[in-house]
Amino acid sequence: MMRVAVSLNDLAFRYAPAAPDVVQDITLDLPSDAVTAILGPNGSGKTTLLHLILGLLTPQRGRILFNGNHADTGERHTPHNHRRASRILGLVPQEEAPAFNLNVLETVLLGRAPYLNLLQRPSEHDQATAFRALETVGIAELWDRPVPALSGGERQLVILARALTQEPDILLLDEPTSHLDVSNARRILKLMRDLRAQGQTVIFTTHDPNAAAATADHVVLMRQGRVLRAGAVAEALTGDTLSATYDVPIDVLRDRQERLLVVVY
Repeated sequence: MMRVAVSLNDLAFRYAPAAPDVVQDITLDLPSDAVTAILGPNGSGKTTLLHLILGLLTPQRGRILFNGNHADTGERHTPHNHRRASRILGLVPQEEAPAFNLNVLETVLLGRAPYLNLLQRPSEHDQATAFRALETVGIAELWDRPVPALSGGERQLVILARALTQEPDILLLDEPTSHLDVSNARRILKLMRDLRAQGQTVIFTTHDPNAAAATADHVVLMRQGRVLRAGAVAEALTGDTLSATYDVPIDVLRDRQERLLVVVY
């Protein structure tokens, strides 16, 4: 039986009372210890759904469960509940301007905030946790470099290391490869697979079906705020479902190693 990390029940959201729903009637389970890709074109509601899971937005209807526990999104913005949520959920945003002129280690240590009291200095354990995260993403040698001096790919790895330093149950990434070159995009996708192999639950949004095919175990296909299909990649990622999602002819092929290749005509 599939272990469920996030369960969404009859979820709906709109940005203004008179506006149409951006997320409509979503009921869906996202598995633990797996990589899930939320896939769809721009404007399909992927990022909104991610922000609902994070508690940055409050749904007009529905509920969200984490590891079987109900999350009252109306209360999660209090300091106590924000700290608790930060131990469950870690976010890697699509892009982020460097805050102040911090170096890499100082930035990654910000991920320990949910475990520290106000004005409390990071302990040796916190420092060790941050260095482990830097080693995991492969940039430990950059620990003392100023973050503004890094390349875009290196900064994305710093943000990922900061999220891992939170030691969250669930790691959320919003379009993690959208602003990266091919080499750094490939590196991020491999890191997500490696984290899954270590038992981390990973959920990421993307508009690239090949990124989902290469990385995910489970996929959610969205269009106009609705889920068209959800399930294991081999079953849900088909030419028919992708053509319906993107409204263009798409085929899904397999190479000799049975890897999926998405072709857009």
